[in-house]
Amino acid sequence: MPNETGFGHETKERTANIKIGAAFLWRPRGFCRERKGIVNQFELKKAFTENRRVYGTLIASPSPKWAAEISKTGADFVFIDSEHMPIDRSTRAWMCQCYKALNIAPIVRIPFCHPYEAFSAIEDGAVGIISPYLETAEEVDTLIGAVKYRPLKGKRLREVLSGQAPLSKKEREYLEDYNKGHLLILNIESRFAVDHLDKLLAKPEVDAVFIGPHDLSINMGVPKEYDNTEFEEYVEKIISECVRRKLGVGNHFSGDIEKQIQWAQKGMNIVVWNSDISRFIKAIGSDFNYIKEALGESTRSEAADVTI
Repeated sequence: MPNETGFGHETKERTANIKIGAAFLWRPRGFCRERKGIVNQFELKKAFTENRRVYGTLIASPSPKWAAEISKTGADFVFIDSEHMPIDRSTRAWMCQCYKALNIAPIVRIPFCHPYEAFSAIEDGAVGIISPYLETAEEVDTLIGAVKYRPLKGKRLREVLSGQAPLSKKEREYLEDYNKGHLLILNIESRFAVDHLDKLLAKPEVDAVFIGPHDLSINMGVPKEYDNTEFEEYVEKIISECVRRKLGVGNHFSGDIEKQIQWAQKGMNIVVWNSDISRFIKAIGSDFNYIKEALGESTRSEAADVTI
């Protein structure tokens, strides 16, 4: 019978269960031999600095069975989107803890740039925080405070970030250990942000950049024209600047796979390819069309890309 993910068939042999809270996540026999992805956020960070490619996909489904199946793909991380997806904290925390238990790093995009949004995602289990549509150094400082200096807050944190009141050796060591491994990823989605990239990437606490191709193209006045010369120049500027600074750089893209490969060949080292919902819509739409044609039905629908 089809399993709860809607893909394939459920195996009869289940072994090596992982207990997470009060729930069980089942792993199929041979799971450990199939898993080849990066183990944790420390290896992810190391890959960024060494300019090695890492691979991930956006996951909308909170199904624990789905998580077990994703682990077979060799994904190094999963991208969990709280900006566009209606995911509450309990569900998001379940997803983060589930993927961490499977040695796949969960990276969460928060709804907007706010320290408490970043705090909560980290406390839910995210190893990396992405904040959408960043354009100013002040926004980056807000996220640095939340991701790298938590639980320090308020006036004291503002003084530390501005350089007015440096941390003592004891404080610095404690906060570094407390926030060890947390990754800060900036979502660059506007012409203004690219034009001021030096200021956004100036702080050493920034670990990586995610390009938002869809929103960037719209902001530049060339919606979804990913071959536009100026658009390509802006993407290449982001890639080259991140590589120069030994930062991770990637995007989330569900369009032409050859385009994603082209960007990776230009130096993009974080490949966030497609999403479970987009692949499902395209695959099921294509299958329905095939069945209808075989049965002599004229009705045909084209499944468009799901923009997230």
